[in-house]
Amino acid sequence: MSDAPRAWQVVLEHLERDLLDGRLGPGDHLPSERELSADLGVGRSSVREALRVLEVMGLIRTATGSGPQAGAIVIATPQGGMSALLRLQVAAQGFPLADVVQTRLVLEDAVARALATDSRRDTAEAHRMLEAMDAAGLTAAEFLALDAQLHLSLAEASGNTVIAAMMAGLRTSIESYVLAGSARVDDWHTTADGLRAEHRALVAAIDAGDAEAASRLVREHITDYYRTTGLVSG
Repeated sequence: MSDAPRAWQVVLEHLERDLLDGRLGPGDHLPSERELSADLGVGRSSVREALRVLEVMGLIRTATGSGPQAGAIVIATPQGGMSALLRLQVAAQGFPLADVVQTRLVLEDAVARALATDSRRDTAEAHRMLEAMDAAGLTAAEFLALDAQLHLSLAEASGNTVIAAMMAGLRTSIESYVLAGSARVDDWHTTADGLRAEHRALVAAIDAGDAEAASRLVREHITDYYRTTGLVSG
């Protein structure tokens, strides 16, 4: 059996080299299907397949018709594609829960420290989520959806687009796991009150610029919930 790459992979590797070498960048049009087909010696169907892969990954946007917006254009914000791919892996149960938790600890520790040390931090969205979680009559699912949005808003506020994309990709997984954990809690209302207090303490530490406290609080917040609900051991 031949190990030679399939035709669409040849196109993908060619475009990847152009992106890495700076011959293509955000806002640039890719060569036409006809040009790529002729230059690389592959069929136009293979070119289209490679472009579909890049579009799913969030690296290009394609539009039909004529004019400056037609064709395939490199876009500057591939976070959506990265998030989508991560969500699919999580949905397929490709990641053990313990690994998801450990990844959260790494990412959210970095987020808490970055925000606490940034004098230009903007935690307005996080405060809106805190207020929303104080609403009476929230179900566990509603509360935990807001909880996930709070953590995502902090990641987005940190300014690190890679971390924000990874957190967005993990959000569905986080929501589903913590919701499963809530079913194991005898007194959800007491647990929710504790989570509210932890969230407020975390955001207050960030607002106060206390990076060490913010780091400690976010790590305790994440690990305590998973341990309390029996989702992970240790």
